[in-house]
Amino acid sequence: MTVHMKVGKSEAKDASKASRRRFLKRAAATTAAAGAATIAMPNVSRAQTVVLKMQGAWGPTDIFNDFAMEYVDRVNEMAGGRLKIEYLVAGAVVKPFSVMDAVNDGILDAGHWVTAYWYGKHPAASLFGTGPVFGFTAHEGLSWIYKGGGLELYNELHEMLGLDLVGFFCMPMPTQPLGWFSKPVESAADLKGLKYRTVGLATKVMQKLGMSVVQLPGGEIVPALERGVIDAFEYNNPTSDMRFGAHDVRKVYMMGSYHQANEYFEIIFNKTKYNSLPAEHQAILRYAAEAANTANYATAMDQYSKDFIKLQEEYGVTVYRTPKDVFEAQLAAWDEVLGELTQDPFFNKVVESQKAWAKRVMGYLFYNQADYKLAYEHYFGKLPF
Repeated sequence: MTVHMKVGKSEAKDASKASRRRFLKRAAATTAAAGAATIAMPNVSRAQTVVLKMQGAWGPTDIFNDFAMEYVDRVNEMAGGRLKIEYLVAGAVVKPFSVMDAVNDGILDAGHWVTAYWYGKHPAASLFGTGPVFGFTAHEGLSWIYKGGGLELYNELHEMLGLDLVGFFCMPMPTQPLGWFSKPVESAADLKGLKYRTVGLATKVMQKLGMSVVQLPGGEIVPALERGVIDAFEYNNPTSDMRFGAHDVRKVYMMGSYHQANEYFEIIFNKTKYNSLPAEHQAILRYAAEAANTANYATAMDQYSKDFIKLQEEYGVTVYRTPKDVFEAQLAAWDEVLGELTQDPFFNKVVESQKAWAKRVMGYLFYNQADYKLAYEHYFGKLPF
């Protein structure tokens, strides 16, 4: 006997609801699984590893190579194996002063050096590292680059010169010493007639003081002095100077100067190569410079201070504070140099940007900063200057 069951409207509706509930449960489970997969497998670049070849402008023993490696290590670790910088010391591919041309031409992918090494292409290049002293240190100079319009002006200079480059800056260098002499410099008159090594716009400043100036990379300084090409020289800091043997050829170290008082490293990349990278890799290259900024300065403070003592206690170097007379003469020399070079509209635009930044920022800082020398002398005794 066959029994026929009649399904009412309410029962059909209940069945439809149950079906929808089953569908929604399956959809929710699928979504949850997809979400878990997203967490387990983040959205990262799966492209083949890119290797960038970077050369520095520094000799093999220079602490500047250590600074460069602090940048390189941060890039390589943050990139997770998908981007790698291979670092080479000066001369591995090109000579130190040829790094920019090699990067621009694609012979190198990247370079680690300073803008003073290419100011011959345009004097304004030196303003991004070895420019005039308007009262700011390298810390405020880097702030100008990243927040005061400096980076935009730097990029504009690249475009003016037709350079295929992208660049970043790091490491606010302490004031560079006046340098190494055969006898103490007691006044600006003592500088006249000396053959002196420096780079960038500092060459013009020191020429105004009556010096004959030669531009040389660090590795060529001591041989040039031994050949009589120069009588005195500066490079950068106690550690770099000690490592290339400055103390072996001169025993008088003059500390403090306005010729290079606010420099930083320039890290450059071939722009075509840089633009071919995914956005996350471009970000790593840029922000690693900010990370290296802190690492470099900490390393410098630790090592420079140790070697400053070592030069005196182990190598018989006598240190002197540069006389106020020399500082005043250097400021007057900067005025002359600026009077000549600000005739160029772009150079003048950069200078005016820096002066506006210095007036505003240092106007605040000088009012607010504590007297650190007073505190130092309170605990450790009077300094001899």
